[in-house]
Amino acid sequence: MRICEIFQSIQGEGKLAGVPSVFIRTSGCNLRCTWCDTPYSSWAPEGDDLTLERIMEAVRAHPSRHVVLTGGEPLIQPEAGELVRRLRAEARHVTVETAATVYQHIVCDLASISPKTANSTPWRREGGRFAEHHERERLNIDTIRALISQCADYQLKFVIDAPDDLAEVDALVARIGGIDPRDVLLMPQGVQREELVQRAAWIVDACARRGYRYCPRLHIELYGAVRSR
Repeated sequence: MRICEIFQSIQGEGKLAGVPSVFIRTSGCNLRCTWCDTPYSSWAPEGDDLTLERIMEAVRAHPSRHVVLTGGEPLIQPEAGELVRRLRAEARHVTVETAATVYQHIVCDLASISPKTANSTPWRREGGRFAEHHERERLNIDTIRALISQCADYQLKFVIDAPDDLAEVDALVARIGGIDPRDVLLMPQGVQREELVQRAAWIVDACARRGYRYCPRLHIELYGAVRSR
């Protein structure tokens, strides 16, 4: 598998925010979100090809039971499902963070699904050269439904940049169907504390009206936008 980095930190987002976790960040992504905060795993992917055993050894070097497989987009890695199987066989709790645009049969403890809304399309970044591809590929409703059905738990995590994004989220949740509002998380876009604070108040209010959850970016609040944290 092409791996960008393996490190221990705390989970900064979602239902398990604050839980000490080992992060396995794969390198490579089929999308190009304009606000991507890990460009070294997507826009300009870095990393090394590691065997599954080397990855497992790196995970075992850390004490945390919780493991997060993230990216980039981990589900474009053919061995992702087998890695998750091996981790769970060693009694690890595994979260898979994915945009759910590419299907792979994978059974994890928490599917952290981040459907990409229109605010992600990079019309102005790098001359818009990835924009049409991204816009065409950013949503796969069937894959979202499949991952929800085959994993023990799930969360739908949306990046919110402006109030206009909320109607799009509501429409997507309705289109997927059968979603408990408590499993929908709204997270402010931003890699600076000030940006998060500015968006937090009206996003929290939107969550209260809809029964959604507010999703902090705890790692940014604690450490700032630094790598491997």
